[in-house]
Amino acid sequence: MSQHFFTLIFRLTTASLLLALLGACSTWLPPPTPPPHFYALTSAQTTAPPAAATTATAATTLIISPPQAAAGFNSRRIIYVRQPYQLEYYAHSEWVDTPARMLAPMIVSAVENTAAFGAVILSPSSATADLGLHVEIIRLQHEVGRQPGQARFTLRAYFVANATRQIIATREFEQTVTADSETPYGGVTAANLAVRGVLRELAIFCQETSEKWSKFPVDRKAEKIPGENSGSKTGGTK
Repeated sequence: MSQHFFTLIFRLTTASLLLALLGACSTWLPPPTPPPHFYALTSAQTTAPPAAATTATAATTLIISPPQAAAGFNSRRIIYVRQPYQLEYYAHSEWVDTPARMLAPMIVSAVENTAAFGAVILSPSSATADLGLHVEIIRLQHEVGRQPGQARFTLRAYFVANATRQIIATREFEQTVTADSETPYGGVTAANLAVRGVLRELAIFCQETSEKWSKFPVDRKAEKIPGENSGSKTGGTK
């Protein structure tokens, strides 16, 4: 047989062995990571009863600072809790943005719908305002491992008189909503309902603060509004 024939056989044999090895290696590789699922916080129509139409409240302007979030709750990862003090994250499910950033336009919309202010502005802005609203997400989590599971949303809010930088009212809100399942989707659905419940309470708080502040004499507007307790908390379970 010719040298060319032996060379051809050798090359074909080598190629077959390489293909066999590649096939065997592919069975050892880990399965591909599934693509992540993305979820959003969205607001339904969130309103408080319309404020009384007075010249004082119509003249009051409000600037809302970008919401902040406590440590552990300031990322796009969706948190679930199986035991106290331990935060865990769903591996393949995320928020489309951080909860704090998603919450900002929802707060503006909820406060505007009360008609309690002449203007509601989201910071940063060059506009001046009478009052400033600051909010912080304390927790937004899916609590699993017990029946029924639930989503919990806790928010702290306080008002500042911008002329003096004095805090005049503060309140903490919390809502828990039973989740349909212990899946990420079940937690996200319940979380949306909890957020909407807190926004309703926040809108009422803003309306009440505007009405009380507008009745204060000009020389007392830096004082804390009577009846506002820094340790108070409102909320409910659904």
